[in-house]
Parts: sequence; structure tokens; C-alpha cells
Amino acid sequence: MAGSDGAIQQRRMIVVGVLVCIIFLFGIGALLFFRSQLDAPTPTPTPSSGVTIIDPPRALVDFTLPGRNGAPLALSDLRGRFTLIFFGYTHCPDFCPTTLAEFRQVKRALDAQADQLQFLFISVDGERDTPAVLEEYVARFDPQFLFMRGDTATLARISADYGLYYELRKETPEDIDYVVDHTTPSYLVDPEGRMIAVFSFTAEPEVIVETIRGQF
Repeated sequence: MAGSDGAIQQRRMIVVGVLVCIIFLFGIGALLFFRSQLDAPTPTPTPSSGVTIIDPPRALVDFTLPGRNGAPLALSDLRGRFTLIFFGYTHCPDFCPTTLAEFRQVKRALDAQADQLQFLFISVDGERDTPAVLEEYVARFDPQFLFMRGDTATLARISADYGLYYELRKETPEDIDYVVDHTTPSYLVDPEGRMIAVFSFTAEPEVIVETIRGQF
């Protein structure tokens, strides 16, 4: 019995010794791993530029809407120059005036190259945004900016091309003091009438200018 007990005790000591070695080696490995992580350089995240290049360029459905003085203006009429398009409405409290102010910055930054680009504001609130209202509104930013008065049928027909969404938040059908939920990107169209870039609302004017110059 004594010999048997001694053998059992010896095996226990061996097992304990092996476990201690395993724990020790694991601890050393963990220590080396964590030290390597501390010594490694921390990657700096690159913020999104807010620019999506469309490659190959996407053909767009042509459409016609009332423009200055109510005269018909077609997307195809704008071919021959680049066009930067934004959908909004004149009663917009935030996205629209901010975007049009940035359009003005873009035009100024392009300087002599600005004649290669035209700016188009398309209203999604045709009920209130008459051509006269639109002309007065757009002129606050730049009298040379173009505009169109959207209507429900036309906007529905072209919405897929631009991923356009909008909704008039009326409490009653007679409500005239309402806001409009709408998408906020801007779209760059080339002289052949094809979409070549999309700018999110967060895209900085400097990035927009750089992208447009790269397309000239």
C-alpha cells in the first residue's frame, strides 16, 4: 500500500508540475502578445470623403420641368457642360440653404474653370415653389444658378436614377405650413448627361472641388 501511495503521489506531483509549466508558458505568451499590441502603432482611421464615383458613368432618363419664367427646361438642354444637381425646396430650414451656399463656395473655388460647370436646384415642393419663388430663392446664393419646379409625376419617373425620396409632411390636405423630408446628396452629371459622381451632404466643398477638377 505504501508503495502504491507513493506512486500515486509521484504521479500527482508530475501532473501538477506539468500544469504549472503550462500556466507559466501561457502567461509568458500572453505577456508577449499584449506587449506587442502596446508597441504596435495605432492605425489612424481615414474619414469618409463623402464622394462616390460612378464608374462606368450612369445614363440618366431625360426629363423636362418648368425653369426660369416657367419656360420648359430639359436635362438634355444642359449637355455640353458639367452639371451639379441638388433636390430640395425653398422652405427648407437646413440642408438646402447649406448646400446652395456650398455650391457658391465651389463655384468661387473653381475660379476660371467655373464656366465648365452649371448648378441646378430641383424643387420637390412644386405646390409652393413657383418659378418666381424659386428665382428669388436661388438668386440669394447666385443668380446664375439654374432651377426647376418639380411635379409629382416627373419626380416619380426619375427617382430611381437619383435614389430620390421625398415626403410632404402635411397634417391636413389644406396645410401650407409644412416641412418636406427629402434625400440630401448632390449629383455630378457629365457633359453627355451621365451621372459620374454623388456627393453626400457631409462632403466638404474642398473635396467636391477636387473631385470636379479631376473630371474636367
